[in-house]
Amino acid sequence: MTDRLIIFDTTLRDGEQSPGASMTRDEKVRIAKALERMHVDVIEAGFPIASPGDFEAVQAVARAIQDSTVCGLARALDKDIDRAGEALKEANAGRIHTFIATSPIHMKMKLRMEPDQVLEQAVRAVKRARRYTDDVEFSPEDAGRSEIDFLCRVIEAVIAAGAGTVNIPDTVGYNLPQQFGDLIRRLRERVPNSDKAVFSVHCHNDLGLAVANSLSAVQNGARQVECTINGLGERAGNAALEEVVMAVKTRRDVFDCTVDHLDTTQIVPTSRLVSGITGFAVQPNKAIVGANAFAHESGIHQDGVLKNRETYEIMRAEDVGWSANRMVLGKHSGRNAFRTRLRELGVEFASEEELNEAFARFKELADKKHEIYDEDLQALVTETNLEAENEYYRLVALRVCSETGETPRATVTLRMDSEERTAEADGSGPVDAAFRAIEVLAHSGTELLLYSVNNITSGTDSQGEVTVRLEKGGRIVNGQGADTDIVIASAKAYVNALNKIRVPAARAHPQTGDV
Repeated sequence: MTDRLIIFDTTLRDGEQSPGASMTRDEKVRIAKALERMHVDVIEAGFPIASPGDFEAVQAVARAIQDSTVCGLARALDKDIDRAGEALKEANAGRIHTFIATSPIHMKMKLRMEPDQVLEQAVRAVKRARRYTDDVEFSPEDAGRSEIDFLCRVIEAVIAAGAGTVNIPDTVGYNLPQQFGDLIRRLRERVPNSDKAVFSVHCHNDLGLAVANSLSAVQNGARQVECTINGLGERAGNAALEEVVMAVKTRRDVFDCTVDHLDTTQIVPTSRLVSGITGFAVQPNKAIVGANAFAHESGIHQDGVLKNRETYEIMRAEDVGWSANRMVLGKHSGRNAFRTRLRELGVEFASEEELNEAFARFKELADKKHEIYDEDLQALVTETNLEAENEYYRLVALRVCSETGETPRATVTLRMDSEERTAEADGSGPVDAAFRAIEVLAHSGTELLLYSVNNITSGTDSQGEVTVRLEKGGRIVNGQGADTDIVIASAKAYVNALNKIRVPAARAHPQTGDV
């Protein structure tokens, strides 16, 4: 019988560790619901002990999700595990994922612990987690650089203690595919009780090999892959869910496991949702979800596809969600159609007042743009949520004068707390002038690291989605804004980033020693 490959999504946890990619509680719930619609097996919702906000987000996801297992991360510490257990108390199906480093460099330089102490703490952590749930996962952090004899001792002990899943992370993206696959095979052969647990892998993309390493592990017996939407994640990112899933689905001839339980038509909509919420745009040539993934420029390719799709396409665009949702709303669409479509996209309104505010924004957009697609609705909801979160600055008005041969000038009015203030500034272009005018009022002391513009849909009336990345004192935040006027979208994004940078960072990194 062909095995089922378990898909463990960590977009909400490891994906959020990308600099500037933090998500609010409500945004995490929206993404979690999208993952549930895809039938993802396990959703790692966060690191509950990191901050009150992370705890509340994991708790909210646990309450909202019925069909997928909701997982919380915990270091091999009593306080972490207890906090995770509390956050997952209301989950229909909950998992605690606990970890401790096992590589010589991590044990010596980070933990300052002897191997026997690490082994003892790992077993203790698994046993404590079993107090809260029968579904416990253990990860020997930096397994890819660990000594295999010690790794085998730890894995055998944690399985005996009750870990049903053992995850082998390539924490720093150091391994090569043949090497990593061989490690999984050897562990399964050498650990006496390996048949009592599911072997999982969690690969990082520092050498661009996260997906290749993950697939090599699957070919050698791993039956869970930890991955993220769009490959989002710390440093160079994680294994991309869409690439792992479609590789296994497309190459049935080389994999003795399946992902048939997943609704792959949800891949593209979920990719766009994650991109819109985090502000991390998907590169056009990105496999599966990039705008050019199914585009053919070459005349030879075009001719071949027209004669027979399989000449140059190994999968159907429709199978991953391209052009799957073509319901178009417009200025004559009513409140019920608006509410219904957003509900289908996983967005529920907490009150009629919230619905009315979003519907008013929709009507404003419909006056500017003839046809409104799902991507526009997602951006509209994201922008509404952004304005509701920690809003100190609000863009009230913007006027920009830009003409050939003249220096662009912007006049900006901001509401700062409860007071409206106006400032003017020149710039090298209309966006630069708008940003300088905002800074006259904000005096933020930030450095602009990134300014990025993407069209949400096609056409000259498309909304532009702008991402602004600011840095201050080592802290990095992303701001987003959308509008049919790209200068206004840019100002919205800058103001959103300023609102985020004002809120003190309360979230700890999961790999730090203490919270």
